[in-house]
Formats: sequence, structure tokens, C-alpha cells
Amino acid sequence: MPEPLIRTARSGDEEALGLLDRAAWSPLHAVRPRDEPPYEPFFNERFGPRDHLVAESGGRLVGYIRIGFPTPLASNAHVRQIQGLAVAAGARRHGVGRALVRAAVEEARRQGARRITLRVLGHNEPARALYASEGFAVEGIQPGEFHLDGRYVDDVLMGRGL
Repeated sequence: MPEPLIRTARSGDEEALGLLDRAAWSPLHAVRPRDEPPYEPFFNERFGPRDHLVAESGGRLVGYIRIGFPTPLASNAHVRQIQGLAVAAGARRHGVGRALVRAAVEEARRQGARRITLRVLGHNEPARALYASEGFAVEGIQPGEFHLDGRYVDDVLMGRGL
């Protein structure tokens, strides 16, 4: 697979991003049930194209990462948070997720942020390993924060300085 082009999402990407997001759904990272029709729009009043970086390869979208503010507080405005990451099944293990995480870190820096954080489910070992390899450290664990598929799953808070 050729190295993906990472760019800011455009409004015309919405349908492809919705399809990608639904196809990438997994109990490994999802805290909500699988979406059923009619589907909500991918972009909304909280997250628009400007809040997403996309990975494009061979003329199609193969991944995205969502970057936002962890809170609406001015005292927290120096922090950005990764609030979603998805990679198409056929593009996994080809560096797409890593490229998106690196691009998110650079975008957070470009915006003047001093820190970047994220939350990841405790049982999502592949994502935790990726984030750790990109300099994110575990900063807290909320034990049993989610009840998923009949079991309690930790919410792991990770972050790094910029």
C-alpha cells in the first residue's frame, strides 16, 4: 500500500467517512452499540471537517483521526484531545494509524497546544501499544468505567507534552 496522504477533511468527505466509521466499528474500541439506519451525519455541530485529519490512499479514504478540546474551559484551551481514530480493515498494519497519530500531534502543535491527550479502552492493546510508541504515557486508569459485552472495561487516560 502506498504511503497515505494526510490532509484536513473536507465537507465532501462526509459520506465516505460515515461508511469508514461504520465499517471500522469494533467492540475493541466502541463504547456505544453499532449504529443502525437511519445513520446520523458524520459531521455535526460539535465536530466538522476542520476537526478531522484523513488518510487518503489510491484515491479513497482509508482512515481518520478526530482532534478536539477536552473541555470548553479557557483554562484547558492549551490541550487537544484525540477523540476518534479509525482505519479501514485493508489498510491496517500499513502505518496509517501511526501516520494519523503523528499528524494529529503536529496539528495540535500548529494550533499552539502544549499537551495532547486521549482515552482508550483498557483491552484495546493494539491502540495502547501504538500510542505508547508515539510517546503517550498512561496518566490514569478508571477501573471498570464501561460495561461492554457483559464485562467491565477500564478507561485508560493517556497523554504527552508537545
